[in-house]
This record gives sequence, C-alpha cells and structure tokens, in this order.
Amino acid sequence: MALGYLFAVLATLASGSGSILESMGVRRAGAYGGRSLDLIALRGQWLYFLGLGVNLLGFVCASAALHRLPLFLVQSMLAFSVGVTAMISALMGSHLRAQVWAALGVGAAGLVLLGVSAQPGPAQPLPPQWRWGLVAIAIPVASIVLYARRHRHVWATVALAFGSGVSYSVVGISARTLHLPDAVWRLVLEPAAWSIVLNGLVAAALFAMALQRGGPTGVTAIMFTTNTTLSSFVGLVYLGDTVRDGYVAAATTGFVVAIAGAIAVAHFSANTRQKEPVKASAMSR
Repeated sequence: MALGYLFAVLATLASGSGSILESMGVRRAGAYGGRSLDLIALRGQWLYFLGLGVNLLGFVCASAALHRLPLFLVQSMLAFSVGVTAMISALMGSHLRAQVWAALGVGAAGLVLLGVSAQPGPAQPLPPQWRWGLVAIAIPVASIVLYARRHRHVWATVALAFGSGVSYSVVGISARTLHLPDAVWRLVLEPAAWSIVLNGLVAAALFAMALQRGGPTGVTAIMFTTNTTLSSFVGLVYLGDTVRDGYVAAATTGFVVAIAGAIAVAHFSANTRQKEPVKASAMSR
C-alpha cells in the first residue's frame, strides 16, 4: 500500500516538472503562441524532450500506482500536478498570487481526504470484449478533429477539450486493468497496452488543438473534470474500486475539493502569466 502511494506521488511530481521543462523548450524554440508548424523548431530543444522523458517516467509511476490504488485517488493526484507546476514556477522566481497559494492548500487538503479514505487493492479484470472496446474508443474520439476543423466556434474547442479528457480517462482505465505478462514481448497481445498508446496519442493531439483555440484555464478545467470524473466512475462501478467503511463522505468531499483546487490553481496561474507581459511592456516604455 505504501509503495502505491509513493508511486502516485512520484507520478504527480514528474507530471508537474515535465510540464515546466516542456514549456521552457517551447518558449526557447519561439513556438509559444504561434502556428502548429512552428512546433517543428522543437526538434533542436533538448529541454522539451527532457520534459517528455520526465512525463513518460511519470506515466510509468502512475501505472504502477494504479495497480495498487483506485482510479479516483491516482487520477485526482495527477490532476493536481498543475499545483506542482505552480510551485516549481515559484521556486524559479515567478510571483504567485495569494489565490494560487490558497488553491494549493485547498487541493492538498482534498488529496489528504482521498488518501485516507481510499481502499487499496487490484482492479477487477474486464471481459475481453470490453478491453478491445477501450482500444476502439480512440476512433470516435479522434473524429472530433474533423468536427473541429470545420467549425471555429467555442463549442469546437469544448469538444476538443472534452475529447482529450475522455481519452486520458481511457488511458487511466487501461493502465488500471493492464495485465503484465511474464514475457515483455507479449505486451503486444494485450488490448490494454494498445489502448494506452492509441488513446494517449489522441488525447495529446486533441489537448494541443484545444489549447491553440481556447484559453488554458477553460481547456484545462474541462479536460481535468472529464478525465477524473469519468475514470473514477468507471473504477467505482466496474473495476471494484472501493472506499473504506465510514469514509464515503470524506472521499466525496476530498474528490470535489481536490479537483476544484487543481482547476483554481490553473485559473489563477493563467491570469498571473497573462498579466506579467503587460507589466514588462509598460516598464519598457
């Protein structure tokens, strides 16, 4: 049980720090706020690829945690990785508003409630047809791209953010139900492994497109809420995830508070980043 919590914490730290490294790489490449083709410049930015590697390490830790802990706990912790990103930014010299620190405290309190109320244990196995169904989900979710390319209104952005949240939740569900064979090569025969790869690619693509069209706060809020709520529901109803006896109220409160804290951190951090360039330009005049 302690090992599961350790892996979950490491996954959260890796996800938050990996995001910082990727952001630094994008800015150094001059691709921030530009067109999709501008991302080609990232091929020479080692910081960006280091960030990808750290995020990959975080996913490995999250997968290990999901073999021991319920989805509603691990996914909530991963959503709160935005708090890790904010704290690293503060250590690097960024000024965080009081609202950010308050949101960090609220989110941390929610994670503590979730941690004490979660009942560790493995997931119930899914029938083969359901496991292949997780792979097939990538197709209809990816079709959201076609809708978004034909429409430029706000609902297209919402659809992209929602689709990324669905795909990320499927990745979490697949990692929770993944059976590790004795021989590594037999992973190619595991539907959950294919589901993780395909849905992970779809999620990353939709999330990037959503960020290009909409503000980071709204997009991140939709993605976090969809991902954590959907995967937690599936875990509780179909995978045997449980709460300790007498801790249902604590788990419910912790879940709501943790997600609200993560969204609040993303909101206030985004507002801080938007105001800093304005101050800089004013000083230059």
